[in-house]
Amino acid sequence: MIPKFPFLSGPKTSNRSKVFRPSRREFLKIGSLASGAFLIGVNFQCSGPKGEIRTFAPNAYLSINSDNEVRIIAHRSEMGTGIRTSLPMIVADELGADWKSVKIEQAVGDEATYGDQNTDGSYSIRMFFEPMRRAGATARHMLLEAAGKKWEVDPAGCDTENGQVIHAASGQQIKFADLIDLLQDMEIPDQETLKLRKLSDYKLIGKDVPIYDVKDIAHGKALFGADMDLPGQQIAVIERSPVVGAKVINYAEDKALEIPGVNRVIKISGNGAHPGLNKPLEGIAVIADNTWAAIKGRAALQVEWDLGDNKDYQCAAQMEDMIRETLEDGKLRREKGDVKTAFGSSGTVLEKTYRAPYYAHATIEPPAALAHYKADGTVEIWAPTQHPQWARDSVAEALELDAANVRVNVTLLGGGFGRKSKPDYVVEAALLSRAIKKPVRVQWTREDDIHHDFYHSHSAQRIKAGLDAQGKLIAWNHHTVFPAIGGTSSADELHPSDGEMGLGCTDFPYDVPNIRIESHEAKAHTRIGWLRSVSNIHHAFAISGMLDEIAEVRGMDPVEHTLSLLGEDRQLSFNEEMKGEYPNYGEDITAYPWDTARMKRVIERVSTEANWSKSIQDGKAVGFAAHKSFLTYVACIVEVSRDENGKIIVPVVHYAVDCGIPVNTDRIRSQFEGGAQFASSLAMSSAINFENGQVRQNNFDSYQIIRMPQAPKQIYTHIIESQEKPTGVGEPPVPPFIPALCNALYQLNGKRIYELPVKEAFV
Repeated sequence: MIPKFPFLSGPKTSNRSKVFRPSRREFLKIGSLASGAFLIGVNFQCSGPKGEIRTFAPNAYLSINSDNEVRIIAHRSEMGTGIRTSLPMIVADELGADWKSVKIEQAVGDEATYGDQNTDGSYSIRMFFEPMRRAGATARHMLLEAAGKKWEVDPAGCDTENGQVIHAASGQQIKFADLIDLLQDMEIPDQETLKLRKLSDYKLIGKDVPIYDVKDIAHGKALFGADMDLPGQQIAVIERSPVVGAKVINYAEDKALEIPGVNRVIKISGNGAHPGLNKPLEGIAVIADNTWAAIKGRAALQVEWDLGDNKDYQCAAQMEDMIRETLEDGKLRREKGDVKTAFGSSGTVLEKTYRAPYYAHATIEPPAALAHYKADGTVEIWAPTQHPQWARDSVAEALELDAANVRVNVTLLGGGFGRKSKPDYVVEAALLSRAIKKPVRVQWTREDDIHHDFYHSHSAQRIKAGLDAQGKLIAWNHHTVFPAIGGTSSADELHPSDGEMGLGCTDFPYDVPNIRIESHEAKAHTRIGWLRSVSNIHHAFAISGMLDEIAEVRGMDPVEHTLSLLGEDRQLSFNEEMKGEYPNYGEDITAYPWDTARMKRVIERVSTEANWSKSIQDGKAVGFAAHKSFLTYVACIVEVSRDENGKIIVPVVHYAVDCGIPVNTDRIRSQFEGGAQFASSLAMSSAINFENGQVRQNNFDSYQIIRMPQAPKQIYTHIIESQEKPTGVGEPPVPPFIPALCNALYQLNGKRIYELPVKEAFV
């Protein structure tokens, strides 16, 4: 069972939805939220291809109670992106609520009630901006009608502000709460005639709004997955198969049970060499009164393994095989013109190969989940999950239950990056709770997380570029090879999907008359998954590095070179050249085209803000790259230098971003600041290596994330003012940073970088 993800699959179709008044049954279902309050439900909908309405959830709720509190359901998962703040603030701003009186309640995982709750792919704001506005506008319209009736004035002369309805002509004011009785008998307004506020009238949208949970996080009151406790609960740690597909032969249960506090030892069966994205690995669980006893019991297990088909896997050997593959003709994924003929007439040909390693998510909070299998056959889960519905459905499948008998409560996530959308750790907890008939919290250690992740694929790419006698780029041949995400579930998935290819490779936007893009086979020998910006990571590294090198050969400034390659302002669709589907992050290309003018604007903006021309003249080592991902346009300039000890430092980073309407500018800047740090880790220090099928790294000593001395010192994010539909910001900071850094290092050292991580002495 693998759900569709918006960054890997094409546009969906759906029916028109509405704002509605919940039934009595629905009132009872949401309990305290509805008590004594005016309540409306809203079908989450957004503009789809050619303007039709796309529905994403049937029932979410907005209430106003007698204390003048506005309560809003947050149906997405909060992992630092601020989405639990940004979506409700859209409702509040359109409503005219007092933000200090807004209370946010986290939704449980329930597709029948909340629809798509998968917080992946940087698409929450994109999908739900319009429906959230409509929810707020509907309640505002009803408040104005109620106030007009109470005061016997025209509602058109009223407005809402700070939790009150105001009649400017008479100076009358009334709190929302004092209109509840009138609201209860009113009809929901016709959505066709609903009037939304002008963007210029918003008080919150487009401004800095701190995240809703910031005080609880700062004071240590916020609840993450590992914070959850129930009376009588047990703690479980698991010795998982060291090689994907390995099977348990034998283990010393008696030795583990000798450890004080250890109560049970239970085997969890795996799903073979292609385990899927939602099932646990084979392992032996040690269940104890506390975490320390469970860990000590696990150390005593002495598990003997049949390591299976992947026991001889060496990632270094596969990398060499993949590089050799790129020298042959591959599977054609996009074609324009006649590349082979163009190379025959080229005056200069450049050909370079790029390597990138496996990456782990390495979230600061390792996976954890608490499950309570109850006597009535129902299960309740508490988990830091990005995809509560998939977690619910996966638990139901594993336990052979109806999904209605599984409830998933979403805690805060200490980082996600795509790892915590996969529900294997949630299923582990549910299986163990059923086995012992008590609540069980499964706790992964840092070593567990590093050894048993769903890794970002290692990759090899060969790019060949041809220049004519005048130096114009006339031919582009891109070969890419990496184990596909689909290979985690099926041995037959040997090529990247159209979705993976569309993440920065087949959507090559430059005005080159002859383009040929090919993929090659690569078998998955471990669990492959999506990691922040997915295939854009390695594709941007190779493409932007090659473009910088071409600019040098042509004697052009890299910024001017990229602007010139974008050609005339135009909107690209690619579909006529594709040899498969171009998913376009789940959106129709006519609604969200690749707009070269928008890319030019971010390039020009970052060049100005970073004072690019003067930096070049002053001899600073600066690098540039631009990349569009998740429908957001980003340009990046990175400066590097050496400290007094000769170690490399990154003093300044500049980003320019066009993400359409910027909803919460505080969160946009935070995501780009965090994205630069995340990308710094991938570029400078992080790499996963497999020997004999096993991960060699153990913790943050050997799989390093960025340390404070290495981290970029100043990060500036310049946000383009826009009236375009809003797009995502969680993933787009990562892809352009890495090649911008590598291009800057070339200016510093005179050596091109074709392999990650960078083998250079950073602080």
